Amino acid sequence: MTAEAPIRIDRTDDIVTITLANERQRNVLSAVAMQALLDAFREIAASDATGVIVQAEGPVFSAGHNFGDMVDVEFADAKALFDLCTEMMTTVQTMPQVVIAQVEGIATAAGCQLVATCDLAVAGESATFAAPGGKGGLFCHTPMVAISRAVGTKHGLELALTGDPIDAATAHSWGMINRVVPDVSVAEATRDLLRRATRGSRRSKALGKATYYAQVQLPQDEAYRYATAVMAAGVTTPEAQEGIASFLEKRRPSFPA
Repeated sequence: MTAEAPIRIDRTDDIVTITLANERQRNVLSAVAMQALLDAFREIAASDATGVIVQAEGPVFSAGHNFGDMVDVEFADAKALFDLCTEMMTTVQTMPQVVIAQVEGIATAAGCQLVATCDLAVAGESATFAAPGGKGGLFCHTPMVAISRAVGTKHGLELALTGDPIDAATAHSWGMINRVVPDVSVAEATRDLLRRATRGSRRSKALGKATYYAQVQLPQDEAYRYATAVMAAGVTTPEAQEGIASFLEKRRPSFPA
């Protein structure tokens, strides 16, 4: 690992694993790291992969932004830094693949934001999550965009205002993560959930993910109008017709690649 490559990318079959590999600096989301992640997500989005695992080396999943990028910074440069972070996070949710966070250790600030941004998340029992800006001089404004959407207003404000960490069990009960498992089982549980989340038609899954994120922020009547149009169009696709035919004919479906 070099300063220019703070992440590692591996592919096994249809699954790509991105490893935050800057353990010495607690896997900070520096400008270099965020650009590397953005480039990786874009490349994977254009590939035939079906799923992505985001994991980290060492006892810290990610300590969040690198304060070294912010010392004596002017507004324009600070805005560019957070715009890069926003673009990277947004790409996670706009790419067609299912993205799952495998959390072992501490996820704070923008590191917690990354977990909340991923489509799914599995954490070990010893993992902790925090938005610590509330205890200091720089509030976690952008991390709370993702975190609040995962945990809701009251829990989000508790995290943001107190800055105190929560354990994995609490993060699960608040809706930030999908599973809490023994630390030794995190990798296995992550891959099991991703396997089940990526089965079926790749095209249908990609459309479903896009529709979910589009409708979930809309008022219910608008959400129904949007989802109804998408579903009606979806019924006409070869994947949907094959799924319907296989059900009626009591056989396994064979979806287009």
